[in-house]
Amino acid sequence: MAADPLRWRLLRELACSDRRVRELVTLVGQPQNLVSYHLGRLRASGLVVARRSSFDGRDTYYRLDLTRCAQSLAEAGAALHPGLRSAPAQVSAPSALPPEGGPVLFLCTGNSARSQVAEALVRVRAQGRIPAFSAGSHPKPLHPNVERVLASRGIEPAGQRSKHLSVFADRRFSYVITLCDRVREVSPDFPGRPAYLHWSVPDPAAATGDQEDTYPRFEAMAAELETRIGFWLATVGPGSTRSPVQEVS
Repeated sequence: MAADPLRWRLLRELACSDRRVRELVTLVGQPQNLVSYHLGRLRASGLVVARRSSFDGRDTYYRLDLTRCAQSLAEAGAALHPGLRSAPAQVSAPSALPPEGGPVLFLCTGNSARSQVAEALVRVRAQGRIPAFSAGSHPKPLHPNVERVLASRGIEPAGQRSKHLSVFADRRFSYVITLCDRVREVSPDFPGRPAYLHWSVPDPAAATGDQEDTYPRFEAMAAELETRIGFWLATVGPGSTRSPVQEVS
């Protein structure tokens, strides 16, 4: 799968941020039908996953399954030579501390679940080495399941509250990571040319039912963020290959 030059380029782009087809077409400079064909091959292999946009149901976001990629690369090494056998790195482990890195801002619509969990996970997993913040375009109170899902990971969300993204309008960040397809469309530009990344994560608070009924969706959301943040932490800090490019609209 990765041997084809265009598929490799698509994998590299999706390793940075979730993208729509038209964005990938612009980034790789190839016709849409060719990009769609290779995305289909990557999806069939399990290396790339598609998710319908919560902002525009007619659109689709593609993301790289980094865990699957790590497993496949490890298996490829072992298949080539026994001496190349290695286990995929557990980058999400708290012991895999990143070097000092610039501040990161997580954004979603309500700032009631996804961005709050992401902020707390970075704060704890990076042990204060990377300042983390969160905000929303239409803030709502923290969902009760947020505290529960963090507590299951030994995290106390002390002092976290919902905030409007305008609170940080003049603040400089190294990274701005949108977790919601809707807020990605309305997020303002922040000073200092931060790197803009997008992780298309479903909103667990949008599910119907009581707290007990919806809790599995919060657990799935937290697990996905924990994996994404673990891989992201491996890329930040001095000497990283961060590219401060703007998101493609």
